[in-house]
This record gives sequence, structure tokens and C-alpha cells, in this order.
Amino acid sequence: MTHRIDLKEFTRSEMEQLMAAWGQPAFRGRQVLKWLYKGVSDFQEMTDVARAFREELALKALIGQLRVEQEQEAADGCRKFLFALPDGNLVESVLIPEEGHHTLCLSTQVGCAQGCRFCLTARRGLVRHLTAGEIVGQVMAVRPIAGDLPLTNLVFMGMGEPLANFAQVVKALTIISAPWGLNFSSRRLTVSTVGLAPMIPRLGLEARANLTVSLNAPDDEIRNRIMPVNRRYPLAELLAACRKFPLPQHRRITFAYVLLKDLNDAPAQARQLARLLTGFRAKINLIPFNSHPKLSFAPPPLERILEFQEILRAANYTVFIRESRGQEIGAACGQLAGERASA
Repeated sequence: MTHRIDLKEFTRSEMEQLMAAWGQPAFRGRQVLKWLYKGVSDFQEMTDVARAFREELALKALIGQLRVEQEQEAADGCRKFLFALPDGNLVESVLIPEEGHHTLCLSTQVGCAQGCRFCLTARRGLVRHLTAGEIVGQVMAVRPIAGDLPLTNLVFMGMGEPLANFAQVVKALTIISAPWGLNFSSRRLTVSTVGLAPMIPRLGLEARANLTVSLNAPDDEIRNRIMPVNRRYPLAELLAACRKFPLPQHRRITFAYVLLKDLNDAPAQARQLARLLTGFRAKINLIPFNSHPKLSFAPPPLERILEFQEILRAANYTVFIRESRGQEIGAACGQLAGERASA
């Protein structure tokens, strides 16, 4: 049997080229895309496409859909979805209720190669990249079941390092933000990176999204210990790349800082961080470590966290303490493992 291609892997220009190769006019590609992102699962539902071509599509192509293998809900309303991919691999997304809307935390890889010591996903290593269709598929699977609050915000902060899967992430962002695709506002899309420095300016040139950089230390010595990527791209090189990121007016780069007890949470380190980020239009998110039995770190006590925040605020930074969400179902930052929960 001929291998059928997944039409959700195509941008509009690629779809128009595919239709031309099949002897169809360009507008046929636009018709098909309209139906795909309305959420149809069967070519026969594409009622303004000629019946003969619908039958041809069913032979040559498929409409990829992710299957929810397992869903868990936390007391705070966070819902974690385990998706089965066509090859049997598993990835997770987390739906987070916020005031007036939902945010979805998306995965971009099965596992991760970056090896951050405080992250559970890293313990798996990298299994494979997700395709653009599999990234977009997480949004399409969750949006209809999100409930009363609209799904408006997407954060590429789940399993995997988005900038290590650069081409597919850029394609997914294109589909997600395009009027012919899912039509999300680019102001509500955020890509997080551990610091793959060469890709940071490229992201700003090739896609439209907010940037979050997972910093987690104010110096190379500590960052080397907890984030192996720092040996390749130390802080000076990383921050130079961030300065080259084409930041739209009125936007800021977010620097995420996971607070680890007795390692990176001292007042002197807060002052060092304030000096390090001088000159940036920046927001700082402090993330108390989300504990897990397989990881040896601990979060600092609340008074230590508040002191760290106050030092940065005194240096005129906007600083938020990110509340841990969905921790009891392993849905919090750094806890996604892509495994079935035991019954």
C-alpha cells in the first residue's frame, strides 16, 4: 500500500505546491487547510471539495490526530494529557487554568538531550523530535475539551528543547499563528530555551513568539554544574545572543530562574543576577524547585525566595514567583516524564 502523507505537516505554500503536483489548482490547497483547522477528521466532511478529489485524498493522504492515552486532573484544575504518537512513543501537555483563559504547555521532543540536573524529562535522554503536525496536534486535541475558559496562550515549555528541533518548531509556530491555521496571536506564544545561543536570534527572525531563557544561575561555575549546555554556550555567549534577539517594542525577554536550596538562592547571587541582566528589557520568573523523589534538589524556604525577589525588585526588575501548578500529578515545571501513571 502507498504511504499516505499527513496533511497537517504542510504550511500553506507547501500545501499549494502539493496540490499543483497532484494536478489541482492552488485554491484547492486553501480549501483543504480551512477544513483541517476547523478540526474535521474525515475527508468526506470537506463538503466544498469535489467528491472525486475527496476520494483521491483518502487514498493519498491522512488527517493526523493525536490520541489522548491518559488524562489526570490536579486539585488546582491543571490537567495533564498523555498522548500516544503513531510510532508508540508518548508525550505530555499540561492545560493550566488562569484568570479568564487557559494556557497550554506543549512538548516539542520525546525526551530531551540537554541533561539539566533539576529536570525529570532530561533523565530519559532524547528519543526523537516531534514533527510540526505532532506539535500542532497537541493544541488541536486539547482545545475542544478545554471547557468554559478559552485556550488563548501556548508555551513551548513541555518535554524537549524547542530550539534543538528548530525547523519543526518554526513550522508549528507558523501554522499556529496563521489566519489559515489556528490563528493564535503571536503575543500569546512563548518559546523557552535552555540557551542554545546560535538559534536565539534566528528564532526572532524566522518566527513571531515571546522568548523565555532558562537561566538558573548567575555565574558559569554553578550553571555548568546544573546545566551541561553552559559548557558549550557560557553565560557571556548566551546573553550576547539574547541581545541580538529582535525584540518588538513593548516586549521583554523573560529569564526563568529555578531556585534550588543552598545552591543558587543566596542574596549575593540575587545581586549578581541583577548585575548580569543590566541593560535588558527583562522580566524575571522565579520558580521554586518542584520536588520529585528521583531528583535530589529541594526548594528554598519561602522567606529565602521572598528575599531573593525583593533584591531583584530593588534593582528595578519586574519579578514574579511562579506558583507551582499540578504538582501532585507530575504536571509542574520540570516534572514531565512522558510515562503512564500507575492506576
